[in-house]
Amino acid sequence: MKIATYNVNGINGRLPVLLRWLKESAPDVACLQELKAPHEKFPEAQIRDAGYEPIWHGQKSWNGVAILSRIGQPEEINRALPGDPEDSQSRYIEANVNGIRIACLYLPNGNPAPGPKFDYKLGWFNRLQLHSKDLLNLDMPVIMTGDFNVMPTELDVYKPERWVKDALFRPEVRAAFHELAAQGWTDAIRKLYPGEVIYTFFDYFRNAYERNAGLRIDHFLLNKKLDGRLLNGGVDLYVRGWEKTSDHAPVWIELAEI
Repeated sequence: MKIATYNVNGINGRLPVLLRWLKESAPDVACLQELKAPHEKFPEAQIRDAGYEPIWHGQKSWNGVAILSRIGQPEEINRALPGDPEDSQSRYIEANVNGIRIACLYLPNGNPAPGPKFDYKLGWFNRLQLHSKDLLNLDMPVIMTGDFNVMPTELDVYKPERWVKDALFRPEVRAAFHELAAQGWTDAIRKLYPGEVIYTFFDYFRNAYERNAGLRIDHFLLNKKLDGRLLNGGVDLYVRGWEKTSDHAPVWIELAEI
């Protein structure tokens, strides 16, 4: 079973890129972030024509998340991160797919830090930590995946000394990620490649992709029921080199069937 996560950075503007990648990579499940489209503007027909059944939570101009499946209709569980009924940003969607609970998330960027946006990021992270405990208590395989907007270690960022004051790399954010993982989650890509430099995001400026000057901010966290089923994983870096592509590259893992 192949599961992928991809921050598409505008699903309608980059739909040809998304459809080409879905055809070539053929994940069984694809979790998307940053749709940048209201709910009614999601390209449902094109996604279904590509062989995927979607659920999504859109938002005009910003945010937005979706889960696409070609192995059965996702059974939606949540379309908002619990803990703040006043939070109107579409950053979370959760579903059962083929016996696996999948949480697709787009964690806030948080810049500039310090400030209200950074406070919102830390609050969102705290809510995620609380909800993830409930997910860990489920008697089923669970994945949390998406754009976490955090580089957990210095290995995950090109020239880390330049990022120490950024909201994606501040000590409070890295600590929150490690506290989350310490609950009992496995960072799948880092388990597979413990000492390798792996990036999933490359800025559009300063030829970052060509220089391999990137960040690893798109992650897979697996509970113990999936940790032993992890077979393979990687980053489709070549997609970042396509014309009119996202500034993120798709990330994927393969799981053994039960």
